[in-house]
Order: sequence, then structure tokens, then C-alpha cells
Amino acid sequence: MNWVIKMFSSSLGQKFIMALTGLFLCSFLIVHMIGNLQLFKADDGLAFNTYAVFMTTNPFIKVTSYLLYFSILFHAIKGILLVVKNNKARPVKYAVQNGAANSHWTSRSMGVLGTIILVFIVIHMKNFWFEYKFGHEIGYTSYYTNLATGVTVSKEMSAEYTQFNKMEEGMTADENGQYRLVIVKDLYKAVAIQFKEWYLVALYVLCMFAVGFHLFHGFKSAFQSLGLNHSKYNGLINFLGIWVFSILIPAGFAAMPLFFFFK
Repeated sequence: MNWVIKMFSSSLGQKFIMALTGLFLCSFLIVHMIGNLQLFKADDGLAFNTYAVFMTTNPFIKVTSYLLYFSILFHAIKGILLVVKNNKARPVKYAVQNGAANSHWTSRSMGVLGTIILVFIVIHMKNFWFEYKFGHEIGYTSYYTNLATGVTVSKEMSAEYTQFNKMEEGMTADENGQYRLVIVKDLYKAVAIQFKEWYLVALYVLCMFAVGFHLFHGFKSAFQSLGLNHSKYNGLINFLGIWVFSILIPAGFAAMPLFFFFK
């Protein structure tokens, strides 16, 4: 057991754990991105709201969420501590030293970028996750989907309407046909309202730049820390790190607040 403690308390071991938690968070970004694409569906938020219910009630997802929260905190705190430790180990900066000659600026700014991302996560969790689970500002909306035509119509419930579950499903009918009825907690509306504030949209877009630059170095570095740096795979790793995690995913997340702001 001592060798395990020594390994993970060593500089190499800590980089190993940072790499594992970092790649786990990268996988979360993919899942979160796919789910949030439901925001773009023209159904008044039905798909996104049912997705939100699934993500907050599914037992497997809930257990994974705790691992996610731990990974975020560990990765952020350990990353800051490593930056502080490295700076203390090099207290004297020589006048002739040129850091840009040896490394990309993103690798020298991982601590700053990570701190910006951590602050962003706290704001994001407060605005949406906390309000959805514990707040009282998010109401309910009913969705009527005509079984014959597939057309969905939404109707906001009164402010007094409350229910124990985040979603209820059933069937109803009128003279125009039969309908699938879904009454669900309307996180979609909360997102739409929040992203009408220009300063919040600006914050999200700017923070997505920080995410992109952080992953530009971090994704490739994680594979190096795990000893998976090989000429056979470096091309694919670089492609995924740059085009997928540094550009595509941050751009996709940035597009969401812009979509609602200009909608």
C-alpha cells in the first residue's frame, strides 16, 4: 500500500491522476454537448426538458455525476497547486529566459485558464443546476403532441402549479384528436431567459475561448502523462485535441447562448 501512496503523491503520479481526470472531463464535454444540442430543436424545449429530467433522475447518471463533481474539484485544485509548486521551484527568473522558445503560451497559462474555467463552472452550476434542483423560479410547462400529425404545442402552467416529480406523462383527447401529454419542469425557458442578458452571453463566449485554449495543450499533454505518446497515434491525438476539443466543442457551447440572444 505504501508504494501506491508514494506513487500518487509523487510529481509523476499527480500528473497521471491529472491526466485521467482531465480525459474523463473531456468525455463529459462530449456527452454534455450532445445533450445540449436538444436546445436547437424547434419543439419549444420538449426534447431538452426531457433530457434534463433523464440526466437528473437516472441512477447511473446520478452516480457518475458525483464522480464528475469530484473530478472537477480535484483537477482544478490539484492543477492550481501544481502551478504554485512549480513557480516556487523556480523562484528566480533569468532575464535571458525566453519561455516562448521552449513551449506554447497555452502550456504556460494552464493555471490561469483552469482558474477561469473553474469560476465559470461555479457560475454555470449556480444559474442552472442549482436552480433546477433546489430553486423555486423554474416552473412547469405542458406539451401536447398530436398523435396523428406529430405537431407539438406547449402551454405554460400557472405559477401555483407544483408536483413532486420533474415530469409526468399521460394521454388526453379533444375534438381534434388524441394527444400525448407531458408536463415537465421547464429548464429550457430558464436557459432562454438567462441568455437574453448580454453580459452573461459575453461571459459564456469568452469562457469558451478559455476552454478551447486549455484543451489545446491539456488534451495532448494528458496522453503524454499516461505514456501514450507514440508516432502511430500522435496524428489522431493532435487532430482530436485541436479540431474537436479546442475548436468544435467550445464553438458548439458558445453557439447556444448566441442562439438564444439573437433568437
